[in-house]
Amino acid sequence: MQNFIFSINVTVPIFLVMVLGWGLKQSGMLNDNFVAVANKFNFQVTLPFLLFRDISSVDIRAVFDLNYVLFCALASSACFWLIWGGTKLFLKDRYMTGAFVQASFRSSAAVMGLAFIQNLYGQSAMGPLMIIGAVPLYNIYSVIVLTFEGGQDEHANNTGKIREACINILKNPIIISIFLGLIVSLCGVHFPPLVDKTVANIAQMATPLALVSLGAGFEGRKALTKIKPTLAASFLKLLLQPAAILPLAAAMGFTGEKMIGILIMLASPTTPSCYIMAKNMKNDGTLTASIVVMTTILASFTLTGWIFLLRMLGLI
Repeated sequence: MQNFIFSINVTVPIFLVMVLGWGLKQSGMLNDNFVAVANKFNFQVTLPFLLFRDISSVDIRAVFDLNYVLFCALASSACFWLIWGGTKLFLKDRYMTGAFVQASFRSSAAVMGLAFIQNLYGQSAMGPLMIIGAVPLYNIYSVIVLTFEGGQDEHANNTGKIREACINILKNPIIISIFLGLIVSLCGVHFPPLVDKTVANIAQMATPLALVSLGAGFEGRKALTKIKPTLAASFLKLLLQPAAILPLAAAMGFTGEKMIGILIMLASPTTPSCYIMAKNMKNDGTLTASIVVMTTILASFTLTGWIFLLRMLGLI
């Protein structure tokens, strides 16, 4: 019951902020221009600041575990390529493909993940290590699939698509912020309080602003027409991925906060930044928003079930 109450306390407030954004849009206080500007501001400023703060504030040298980071990276990679391959076979609407793949494999690791880990284990270094292993790949793979499956010229050749994907990866502000955070952590740079507080203030805007703009941009009637891919993506995100990977993690000897980090990487709700990237890269924002909302609602139940199972097995 305690785990269920905690899951509710994490996921329901996130959902309610989305509802607030939707309500403000319906009342006329927010409009489509606000959503477009907020998504761009989030993608280029607040989310990069959030990831930079999370990674740069940890002493990576002291806590680095190569096996753990590699496992997170390989698990994320396997999920992405298998989901993309399956989607190409079974999803006929190409416009949905990029959004479906991204939202099916990409978790809210940086936002919700750290909250879960800290609730169970206090201040933990495993959360940032999981972020290092998974989040750069989340963004690189998302850029790749959104570039190849998005609203680009149907007649563009593969060389052009590869070049475009590489440019998008190099320009991606989230990827840049992660590597800058790594450099700062590895070099042991300590900023003065003035800089730290400024970075923290900007970072704190990321999640609420992303959720408000997601809610304001949510198109309920259009989302209902895409309920089948939404449910399929939610199943992949919350149930199938952890069911496939967690036994491998246990066989590798990962327990405690490392296991919780892997669980969050696999089974937390789809991150709101999926919606921001999908909209910015001319992919299906409606489907992405629908999957974010659905996984956020269901995660309080599924995550609680996974935590209960791992505790029963003595893995956490």
